[in-house]
Amino acid sequence: MQTNPTYSSLVALGDSFTEGMSDLLPDGTYRGWADLLAARMAALTPGFRYANLAVRGKLIQQIVDEQVEVAAAMRADVVTLVGGLNDTLRPKCDMGRVRDLLTEAVERLAPHCGQLVLMRSPGRQGPVLERFRPRMEALFECVDELAGKHGALVVDLYGAPSLADPRLWDVDRLHLTADGHRRVAEAVWQTLGHPPEDPEWHLPPEATLPPRWVARRVEDARFARQHLLPWIGRRLTGRSSGDGLPPKRPELLPYEGR
Repeated sequence: MQTNPTYSSLVALGDSFTEGMSDLLPDGTYRGWADLLAARMAALTPGFRYANLAVRGKLIQQIVDEQVEVAAAMRADVVTLVGGLNDTLRPKCDMGRVRDLLTEAVERLAPHCGQLVLMRSPGRQGPVLERFRPRMEALFECVDELAGKHGALVVDLYGAPSLADPRLWDVDRLHLTADGHRRVAEAVWQTLGHPPEDPEWHLPPEATLPPRWVARRVEDARFARQHLLPWIGRRLTGRSSGDGLPPKRPELLPYEGR
């Protein structure tokens, strides 16, 4: 019989994916898969502690510089690290440097936590994925190699049909919906050895009629105006959506949920 493993603390590192965009709560803050996972783990362990150091827009160099040492010092039972994908989406990306920085992060974290968890990030079906697929898969190859070397667990979100389905992505086409984040939390939950609550998290939602051509063009125009053009503007000016923002949950404190 499978039993729930006991973990007393969780620290999450990364960018907007781990911060929880676009799982928006009524108060205007983001929840996301890491909060959902922490809530499940806290329900099993009194006094469970949780920190989330993620900040939207961070590149792997920034994650190494700003988050890794802080997380290592917390010596949590579980540490999740997801980074490098923002780098692969930049017009100019040195994949050798990304690999080196991800390696540095893993080597600094692995000795100071009970269980390190890495991920093969999800990718939305469409032209963006196809354009950057070689870089993404090179990143995931590095993830697999590091996991094997350092005893980390790997959550394969990239291989899940559900998380490639455009319906599980927000209108910005960069971040998962609330249901997408729920499925990621389930995937990590199972990878950590817990019994499934949703054994079919990796399967896409039931088929629906595709939107009409006119509706798709209206949505494309709205996406370009509200999300694509601002993103291009930030790239041209060297700005990031996370500039000046603090970590989501910077201290390892008891998690009471929200």
